[in-house]
Amino acid sequence: MSKNITIRCKNTGRSHRVPIGFTLEEVYEMLDLHFPHGATSAKVNNKVEGLHFMFFNDKDVEFLDITSSSGLRTYTRSLFFVLYKAVRDVLGPNVRLRIDTPVSNGYYCRLAGLDNAAGVAPKLKARMDEMVREDLPFHRITCPTDEAVARFRADGLESKAQLLEGLGALYTTYYTLGDTADYFYGSLLIRTSQLYLFDLVPFGDGLLLRLPDPKHPDALRPMVEQPKMFGVFKEQHRWNEILGVTTVGELNEACRRGYANQLINVSEALQEKKIARMADHIAAHRELRVILIAGPSSSGKTTFSKRLSVQLLACGLRPVPLSTDDYFVDRVKTPLDEQGEYDFEHIDAMDTQLLTAQINALLRGEEVETPRYNFEKGVSEMSGQKLQLKPDDVLILEGIHALNPKLTEGVAENSKFRIYASALTTILLDDHNYIPTTDNRLLRRIVRDFKYRARSAQETIRQWPSVRRGEERWIFPFQEQADEMMNTALLFELAALREQALPLLEQVPENAPEYSEAYRLRKFLSYVRPISIHGLPPTSLLREFLGGSTFNY
Repeated sequence: MSKNITIRCKNTGRSHRVPIGFTLEEVYEMLDLHFPHGATSAKVNNKVEGLHFMFFNDKDVEFLDITSSSGLRTYTRSLFFVLYKAVRDVLGPNVRLRIDTPVSNGYYCRLAGLDNAAGVAPKLKARMDEMVREDLPFHRITCPTDEAVARFRADGLESKAQLLEGLGALYTTYYTLGDTADYFYGSLLIRTSQLYLFDLVPFGDGLLLRLPDPKHPDALRPMVEQPKMFGVFKEQHRWNEILGVTTVGELNEACRRGYANQLINVSEALQEKKIARMADHIAAHRELRVILIAGPSSSGKTTFSKRLSVQLLACGLRPVPLSTDDYFVDRVKTPLDEQGEYDFEHIDAMDTQLLTAQINALLRGEEVETPRYNFEKGVSEMSGQKLQLKPDDVLILEGIHALNPKLTEGVAENSKFRIYASALTTILLDDHNYIPTTDNRLLRRIVRDFKYRARSAQETIRQWPSVRRGEERWIFPFQEQADEMMNTALLFELAALREQALPLLEQVPENAPEYSEAYRLRKFLSYVRPISIHGLPPTSLLREFLGGSTFNY
């Protein structure tokens, strides 16, 4: 008689007895859950596992589908593998696939060694569809790491071989699809037939892989035109290639060989050069008197605005900061969200009429008394501080709504210069494992919140979904309206963040809902070789999060 174990399932709200040795896939079928598009993965004791996972003792389980971020990641990784196999099957092993950039609600993919990527898109899509119909299994293989490294090197996947060599693990688990092998830092689906919806279309000089919309799983994510964002990514990738550091494996190797300080110096110089160019442009167009800076959480907007101010001073202009935080409406006038709570991120939480009137008065050379928002009482009060612009003064406004046209609707367009700042991670784990830009920003925020706000990693991770919803609504829709985009991410920064972030992530308890995200971030950071931040300049954007900045915040 086979022994049974107990599974406490969050989806059913009950405990279930199941045979020992059952997989997650078998338990899902046994519980008859019937997700519309099936389960993609599950949290097992708050760690995300693939449906291959096998039970040998009692566990807590929550099955996930494509509507969850973790479930969508599993689906996406599996689709990456199917695309890679299609490239090998249709184009041969000499064409290198690089899953490069999240853009336009999809993933931009480059095909190195091929002149006409657009022309092969229909053939690759047809081969992918064929694999889905064939219902091929994704096999997991665990072997000594040196064997996995040898296989990937033989297949021409040098970025994966480098990554695994730097990890220092004795054994490695990778996947196969037919005769093709690949490595991913998270789980995959069970079979190709679970990939029920996707598309592959020409995009730029490459391809765009499109996925289902987690909010509307029966439809693809709508394509959004993002030429400026795409241009920033391409510019950064070009610099990465010049430096010879495009993947974490290459970064680790460069640091091992003693080039960490050189990478820091060059990366910082490239950022400073771009900031200086923006200041030169503003100085050359004297009608630009209102500089608007927006960006998502932990994008380094504050330090960027201070560094831009330094460069403007060097151009003979005096930057005058105007805090949008002082232009909130009285709390009783603040819009309510769906839960009936005050929505302080709503554009109508800002007194846009007062802000516009005062900006216009300042541009006319008049003196104004700026408000000060009393956060304790929830009311706007006059500060008693007077402000007047001189001919060489420029206003600097930094805030989440800075690019929203409604914020400065009554201000002359020719006086405004809009800048979108965000940490756009451009280094890859390897050719088929991109690093989400949101992970970069979340790690920054975890370190900063602990250091300056006495907030644990668990609290920061708990609040992150709410932060992201606000960004989706109030920041991202306006990013393409920027006159300039500034990538505040640094090539080496994950290696710099690692030593401060890891201990904080390790403090998240296993029984906390936030543990699965903390564990994922810990695993991801384990690939990166740490570097000393001793050589980091005191004006670095990273100092806003790591400490040691010479700027006052």
